[in-house]
Amino acid sequence: MGGGAAGAAAAAAAAAGGSRCRSFLLLPLPLLLPVGSSGGKYSREANAGPPEEKAPPPVEFRLLRLNQVWEKAQRLPLSATRLAELHGDLRLQEKDELRWKKRKAEGGRLGQEEEEEEEEARLRRNLHVILAKYGMNGKKDAPPGATNYIKDGLEDDDFLGDPRLEKLWNKAKASGRFSDEELEKLWREFKHHKEKVHEYNILLETVSLTEDSHKNMISPTEEEEGPWKVERLHKKHSELKEKLHSINQGFERLWRVSHQGFDPTSEFEEPRVIDLWEMAKSTNFTEEELTSLREELKHFEAKVEKHHHFQKQLEISHQKLKHVEGMGDSEHLGQHKEKYAMLEEKTKELGYKVKKHLQDLSGRISRGLQHNEL
Repeated sequence: MGGGAAGAAAAAAAAAGGSRCRSFLLLPLPLLLPVGSSGGKYSREANAGPPEEKAPPPVEFRLLRLNQVWEKAQRLPLSATRLAELHGDLRLQEKDELRWKKRKAEGGRLGQEEEEEEEEARLRRNLHVILAKYGMNGKKDAPPGATNYIKDGLEDDDFLGDPRLEKLWNKAKASGRFSDEELEKLWREFKHHKEKVHEYNILLETVSLTEDSHKNMISPTEEEEGPWKVERLHKKHSELKEKLHSINQGFERLWRVSHQGFDPTSEFEEPRVIDLWEMAKSTNFTEEELTSLREELKHFEAKVEKHHHFQKQLEISHQKLKHVEGMGDSEHLGQHKEKYAMLEEKTKELGYKVKKHLQDLSGRISRGLQHNEL
């Protein structure tokens, strides 16, 4: 009897234990995990760290507007050499704008307002020239409806835009008088002439707009009629006259070279240097100053030739890189990319130095010409 009671008690205990086990096993799974756990401190999530943020694209220029121009240019079908040229132009524009902002912030001079307006107009015009030069000004043709404009066509790098220039160029090519190297040099002169014409057109447009706004004033105040505005217009007209004279001289030279070939006794070959030297000889520089300038122009011409050499190498490297990418040759792709990046940087740097030196030379010679007029 006692044994039976003990057995019954044991059975009851076992049943109760089984029931507790069944209750435990039926608990929902999440309650079995530690609160707040998502795999512990050794989990992949805990050791992966925060997600990596993409690095922002490199900023080429300190001025937002110029960065926007550069970014837009990356999406245009410009060659590697044209992009490098644009980079140099924008870099020089940025230097001028930052220098002007610094001078403007310093202030403290009489006539500062007039200077500010004149300099800001010049900087805007320079940027307009850059945009037009690379087909980024939204215009397809030269400014319409003005008979004083000289027809140009900078949109197509292989198109001269002026029937007289096209005729001269085709005659030179067909003459058999020039080697391939000389034809390349002559083509540079034709392109340089085309750019001079385009800059003249933009300056003419600026002067025309200024004069129109002046004429349309209903009752200009004494300040608006001030002598500084008249002087500014006179200065622009003088600049127009100077540019037109240079264009006419340039066309005469192109005609002469196209018909007679290059003069072996000529001091200079680079068209920009030839222009500068012709301008310098028209100033009242002393013989000593002209001799010093001649030597500087020779150094400048050597710098220009070096830049042309790197431009050619950059274009060749770009073509090779495109070929390797098209072939899917991953083994040599990195090597070609590295070489292209090196040449691109060198070409940009040389291009900037050439433009900066040209700006300095042009400014000094132009001041000599203005002194002649006084």
